[in-house]
Amino acid sequence: MRIEDLYKLYIQHGLVDTDTRKIRNNSIFFALKGENFNGNKFAEQALNNGANYVLIDEEEYKSSDRFILVDNVLETLQKLANHHRNQLNIPIIALTGSNGKTTTKELINVVLSSKYKTTATLGNLNNHIGVPLTVLSMTSETEVGIVEMGANHHKEIAFLSEIVNPDFGYITNFGSAHLEGFGSLKGVIKAKSELYDFIKKNKKKVFVNPDDQTQVDKTKKMDTVVFDSTIKFVNANPFVKLSFKDVEINSNLIGLYNYNNIAAAITIGNYFNVSVNEIKEAIENYVPSNNRSQIIKTKTNRIILDAYNANPTSMKAAIESFKLLEDTRKAVILGDMFELGEYSGVEHQNIVNLVSEANFEKVIFLGDNFFKTQTNYPKFSSFSELSEYLKKNSIKESSILIKGSRGIALERAVELC
Repeated sequence: MRIEDLYKLYIQHGLVDTDTRKIRNNSIFFALKGENFNGNKFAEQALNNGANYVLIDEEEYKSSDRFILVDNVLETLQKLANHHRNQLNIPIIALTGSNGKTTTKELINVVLSSKYKTTATLGNLNNHIGVPLTVLSMTSETEVGIVEMGANHHKEIAFLSEIVNPDFGYITNFGSAHLEGFGSLKGVIKAKSELYDFIKKNKKKVFVNPDDQTQVDKTKKMDTVVFDSTIKFVNANPFVKLSFKDVEINSNLIGLYNYNNIAAAITIGNYFNVSVNEIKEAIENYVPSNNRSQIIKTKTNRIILDAYNANPTSMKAAIESFKLLEDTRKAVILGDMFELGEYSGVEHQNIVNLVSEANFEKVIFLGDNFFKTQTNYPKFSSFSELSEYLKKNSIKESSILIKGSRGIALERAVELC
């Protein structure tokens, strides 16, 4: 089936699903494949659950006209998304970066949605499947699209940019993330800058943080919108407070590292003519969730939970920001950082050394990588060992930073504090 003909079906139904557990009535089901699953096997079930049509790429599963056979379901999904984007007469903002993508995307969304009907990436569905699904979720009512793009290898951002065809781009930062796939920090910069390459080639605009020299250098010959000069940092103790056009904004985001994320949302909102008061209200009403920069109060402690993800750059930023808190008793529980490849050993030791210089009241490490480091602090390879330790050595009357990669699930430590 030609993309144009499939698009007519999509326009009639307007819904695309990829999970038989979440089928919506009259949707089109795309039978995607993965390393451990074959969506073709669930096509019949998708119809039974309410889908109107199913796309498959294995002929043996076709049993009626409601089964649409294509060469490759994933590629068809991506081509359909690009075709849909080209029919949309709306501005789309694409963002990527090593840290802060999802938080920045959420902030941009809440700011712009105070004036426009927006459609933004849900959660962190920012890969080769999530991005086309985000584009296909945009409707005739959408006035601004906001698409988060993630990557762990070269050419991925370039590919996603072709699907999204953004009018605006923003790169949060360039840090030591996914080093296993990118090879080095230089490789990270090259890979993330694929968004700049697309924007430049298509003569679109980029938003630039003037305090990030890499951003400045990479965008010298581009059409840029620089962060508004009236945005001023006030403090972060623990919540980020800043001012914009002399209006004070008190966010619910912790850590100095979130200042740039907020500044980006303010700049973009201002560019799209969102009023100062609307920007202030949107940011002050935004409360992070899903283990991202959350403040949790227990009976005796205040926990800063940032256990959604971690890499050397974000870990260092969190520790440095935690050091600035005006608290007398501070403890940190840090979990492994993943996808660092050959750099894993040295990067974990660097974090241990950084924490050693901070003189926190208590320091605990969890994970195989931290367990291999040289340190006199308590370190555990398994969560059960950490759990037993905390039961016998409870932390009280303290502020506690809990941070680690998603795979270590360090949020489990909250109940022990």
